[in-house]
Amino acid sequence: MADPRITAEQILAELQGDLKALAEKMAAALNAAKAGRIIADTEEPVRDAHAEFRQQAFQKAIDLLARHAGQEAFSPSAQCGQGRWRNKGKQKTSHLTVNGVLEVERTIYWNKEQGTAAPLDGWLGIVSGRYSPGVREMACRLSLNAAFVPASENLARTAQLTLSTGALADLVEREGHGADAAIRQGAYGPNWTGADCTEQTIVSGTDGVMVPLVTEEQKRKRRATEAKKRQEEGRRSTARPGRPKCGSDGPYKEFKIFSLYDPDKSHKYAVGTSGDAAALGRVMRREGSKVRLDQAQRKYAVTDGAEWIGRQYAQQLPMLDEHVLDYYHLRSHVIEASHVLYGEGTAKAVAWREEMMGYVWNQGSLVMLDHLANFTRVHRSGPKGEALRSLREYVAKRVDMTDYPTFRQRGYDCGSGPTESFCGTLTLRLKGRGMRWDRENAEAIMALASLYYSDQWDDYWARQRAA
Repeated sequence: MADPRITAEQILAELQGDLKALAEKMAAALNAAKAGRIIADTEEPVRDAHAEFRQQAFQKAIDLLARHAGQEAFSPSAQCGQGRWRNKGKQKTSHLTVNGVLEVERTIYWNKEQGTAAPLDGWLGIVSGRYSPGVREMACRLSLNAAFVPASENLARTAQLTLSTGALADLVEREGHGADAAIRQGAYGPNWTGADCTEQTIVSGTDGVMVPLVTEEQKRKRRATEAKKRQEEGRRSTARPGRPKCGSDGPYKEFKIFSLYDPDKSHKYAVGTSGDAAALGRVMRREGSKVRLDQAQRKYAVTDGAEWIGRQYAQQLPMLDEHVLDYYHLRSHVIEASHVLYGEGTAKAVAWREEMMGYVWNQGSLVMLDHLANFTRVHRSGPKGEALRSLREYVAKRVDMTDYPTFRQRGYDCGSGPTESFCGTLTLRLKGRGMRWDRENAEAIMALASLYYSDQWDDYWARQRAA
C-alpha cells in the first residue's frame, strides 16, 4: 500500500484557485462596505466566503489523500475478506461534516457470500451513516434545550449546516436511542467512585416527574390528517412498512429519575427511565455498582419519602446507611395541616408550622408526634381532626427518616434539591409548550440530557469519534 500521507505544500497547490477566489470575495465585500459600518457590511459575506472555502478545502484535501493512498487501499479483498468480488461500477454518496458536505465517488463491489461493499467508505469512516460525529454532536447539543424547528434554524445560523426539521429530529432521536442503549449496557455512566467523592460520601435521590406523551387517539388523528393531505397532493406514503407504533394510554406518564452525587456536587450523575418501580430498581442497582456504592465511607439517600421509593432502596441498595426524608417535603405537609387548623396566611398558622418544624428539626419526629397528639385530642373530628391524623400517620411511618438532629450531627444533607434539579433538567426538553412524545423517543432525549448534565457529554462524543 502506498504512503497515504500528504504535505501542506500539496494541499496548497490544490487550493490555489480557491484561495484566490476567497481573497477576491473578501476584497469585494470590503470595498463595497460603507464608512461607519465596515464591520456590519463585511462580516456576513466574509463568513459565507470562508464557509464555502472551508468546504472546498476539506473536499480537495480528502480527494488528495484518497489518491495518494492508491487503489490497493480500496480493494474489497483487503478490507472485506477474500473471495471473488464483482465490480458494480461507481456510485456517488454524500456525507455531512462540520466543514460542509463531502461528496464521494467510490467503486461498489459485490460478493455472493458477503453482499455489497464500498471499501472507500470504510477507509473514510463513513459506513455507519450520512453525518459525521461533529455534525451529530452539534445537532444533539442544539436540540437539548430547543424544539427541532428552532434547533434546525440555529444549526444553519451558527454552524452553517443545513438539516431539515425532520432530518434533525431523526438524527437526534436515533443518537439518543444509541446513548440510552449504551447506558443500559454499562458502556457509559459515572466515571467516579466513592473514593473520589468529597469525604468519600455518596448521596442518592429518586423522584418521579410527569412527561407529556402522544395518545393512541392523537396518533390516529395525525395519521388520518396526513393520509388526506398526501392524497390531495398526490404523494406516496413514506411511512415504514409494518404496524405503526401505538400511542400512550394517557396524556401523561411518570418518568423516574435516579441521582448520585457527593456533598459539594463536584461529582454528580443522574439517569431516568419511563419504566415502572421495578425498572427503576434495576437502574439503582446498575448505577450504584458503577460507583462502588457499597465501598463508600458514607452513603445515604434523600427523597420525598414515597413508599414505592423506599421499597426499591430497601431491595436494591440495602447497603445505604440511612434514608432521609426531604425536610422541605415534610414541611409542605405541615403547612397544609396548618392551613386547615388556622387558615391560610394567618399568623397562627405560621406560628404553629414553625413550632412543629422546630420540634422535628431540633429534637426529632418522636417529639413532634407527641405534640401532635395533644392537638388531636382537642380536634377529634371534622376537617381539622382529619388533617392532624393524616399528618401524624405520615410522620409515624417515617420516624427513621426524620431523625434530623442525628442526621445534622453526621453532616448529612437533609434536602433533595439536587435530585429535584435533575428532574427538571433531564425532562426540560420533553415538557416544552405543546410538546407530545412517543415514550421511546422521550427516553432517548432524556438519555442525551443525562450525558450532558452528568458531565459525560465530552467523553461520550470522544468515544463516538474514536469508534
